[in-house]
Amino acid sequence: QVQLVESGGGLVQPGGSLMLSCAASGSIFVINTMGWYRQAPGKERELVAVISSGTTTNYADSVKGRFTISRDNAKNTVYLQMNSLKPEDTAVYYCNANLRITNGGSISRSMDFWGKGTLVTVSS
Repeated sequence: QVQLVESGGGLVQPGGSLMLSCAASGSIFVINTMGWYRQAPGKERELVAVISSGTTTNYADSVKGRFTISRDNAKNTVYLQMNSLKPEDTAVYYCNANLRITNGGSISRSMDFWGKGTLVTVSS
């Protein structure tokens, strides 16, 4: 019903930059929040950044001042600009969307959907 497809991960040197993108598609009625989470090897998944349907954003302390989340509501797409990357930013980054879907004329309650993840490796 809904797909979230991430792109933009890869290998980057410390101090470098990457931009992640995540496009949502399917029987979407409305998207509430969109966000990015990450999971490093041996660690639990953690919030990186989240953005409301407007412009309200929230960041993990570890990325404040380095990462910027934004979204294009017309394209159902969320972005994560990552600057001044550090080795500890290495993780699989997952896109999340809290949204309501349409199904045969009805509208669902709000639900969370996840992308499959994209690997970001920060190493020299």
